[in-house]
Amino acid sequence: MTHAIDNLRAALARAEAVRPQVGGFPYLAEALRQAGVTHCLMAVPSNAMLYLTAAGPVAVQGETLISGMTEVPRFAPEALAAALRADQAGRTTFPEFVQGCWAAGVVRYDVDLTARTCTYFGADGDSYVESYEAVQL
Repeated sequence: MTHAIDNLRAALARAEAVRPQVGGFPYLAEALRQAGVTHCLMAVPSNAMLYLTAAGPVAVQGETLISGMTEVPRFAPEALAAALRADQAGRTTFPEFVQGCWAAGVVRYDVDLTARTCTYFGADGDSYVESYEAVQL
């Protein structure tokens, strides 16, 4: 499975090299899409990302947001939109964005790189979908 990991690492490095600080997500998404990634699935409380790629799935474990037992925040689309806009404006890091998602009640999200959509889900099945534009690398 080393090929899948190497391929993902190369795509992430390419994205880092070409993406602008403001409005950079579509560049990251396009670099991943061109490398054969179809979906990025994030489990927010555990901060675990699963990349579904043509070379095989790759899991990446970040620093968990919670430990033990905790109540899940209520899904708040307006708070999620604020976290998204702050990230799009380059005012947050990725870990800060993930924390903002959790505070907005997002328990998971799915980035569909083919449809160019991000779908954010709350614990009760609520969801919010946002599209992003196609870009050229």
